[in-house]
Amino acid sequence: MFDSLTERLGASLASITGKAKLTEENIQGTLREVRMALLEADVALPVVKSFIDSIQGRAIGQEVISSLSPGEAFIKIVNDELTRMMGEHSDTLDLNVQPPAIILMAGLQGAGKTTSAAKLAYWLRTRENKKVMVVSADVYRPAAIEQLKTLAGDADVEFCDSSPDQAPLDIVRDAVKSAKQKFMDVLIVDTAGRLAIDDEMMAEISDIHASIKPVETLFVVDAMTGQDAANTAKVFNEVLPLTGVILTKVDGDARGGAALSVRSITGKPIKFLAVGETIDALDAFYPDRIASRILGMGDVLSLIEEAEQKVDKKKAEKLAKKIKKGKRFDLEDFRDQIQQMNNMGGLSSMLDKLPGMGANKAAVEEKVNDSQFSQMEAIINSMTPGERHFPDVINGSRKKRIARGSGTQIQDINRLLKQHKQMQKMMKKLTKKGGMTNMMRGMGGMMQQPGRLPGR
Repeated sequence: MFDSLTERLGASLASITGKAKLTEENIQGTLREVRMALLEADVALPVVKSFIDSIQGRAIGQEVISSLSPGEAFIKIVNDELTRMMGEHSDTLDLNVQPPAIILMAGLQGAGKTTSAAKLAYWLRTRENKKVMVVSADVYRPAAIEQLKTLAGDADVEFCDSSPDQAPLDIVRDAVKSAKQKFMDVLIVDTAGRLAIDDEMMAEISDIHASIKPVETLFVVDAMTGQDAANTAKVFNEVLPLTGVILTKVDGDARGGAALSVRSITGKPIKFLAVGETIDALDAFYPDRIASRILGMGDVLSLIEEAEQKVDKKKAEKLAKKIKKGKRFDLEDFRDQIQQMNNMGGLSSMLDKLPGMGANKAAVEEKVNDSQFSQMEAIINSMTPGERHFPDVINGSRKKRIARGSGTQIQDINRLLKQHKQMQKMMKKLTKKGGMTNMMRGMGGMMQQPGRLPGR
């Protein structure tokens, strides 16, 4: 998400670097470029106008801060205004009520409400340690109830049975009763997809809302619809008292117009981003972190949190002890590292969060990408356990067998083995005095040469 916007803004903001003072004349060209970048990202015109006016008002005539260059001062202003546009701070779910706290999901057809309901249930169970029940009041879409039942199993949360011959209002009332009997902390109600102009369907969800009085009413909307997402949320909010928004399919949206427009147009905070298809692909929305990511400054806090949640700690500790004892970093360890990275969303997701990668990301991905890591994993899986532990035994005939088994070429095997040796050397440095510092310095050098990776 935001790839094209980050690229355009990076080029625009670079033009102001080196100025002795920020004046009306020397920021006009930059502001014009920023305006075009936002419009191309499908940010709503009134939002763009307000944003540019705010930056201009703060930046013109501002003296250079002693510790900052004018370019850095200007970027700080842009960062502050981006954060303000998206909501200043993260708005969390308000669950401080007598259990069960009821969350009502609303939105258009095809926006991803059902999958978002399951992802939110998983997020609440794993991040907030809540006992969660989900129920489907969608009696119109074929197999909607069965879909949520399957997803509830994936999320390992309670599912309240319902059937298409029931009235939606009866379904949710029964679910509330069941959630109370089972001492659930949270009940998530998935409703039928509807069109904003469909008066009958809008009346139905209004009746449901009035009956169960949810503590949160979340509007689920497809980020790929751009500023239309914000306009649709505004229409819904006129009928239903929304408390927040979940943006879905953000991994397929390189523009980011929806994220930048929703808060300004609706006054409602974005609370979550659905960033993929898996059950754990839901992130809390932090305006300051997103602003930092848009400007290519990374998002280390999110990267750390993701590592805490998704990295297999037992495997990490086992590897650390192994390296500390001076044992070799073998190909099974290498495969584990690839799998850990995949658990964190793959290389692209990690690059988004690394500081300074904005301009270099495309160059790095051109050299190595997630498909190549999948190929590496396939190659290692085609080896025998002995070959994984002692890769030096892999001769020409073994390489031919591994290539056939993994659907790759011998040069792919050679490249993997070369990269593994580079990783071995890096891991050895961890066991030496000052090893971590030396390794980070080496990685910093790699970052300064876009696309350079071990063995390349």
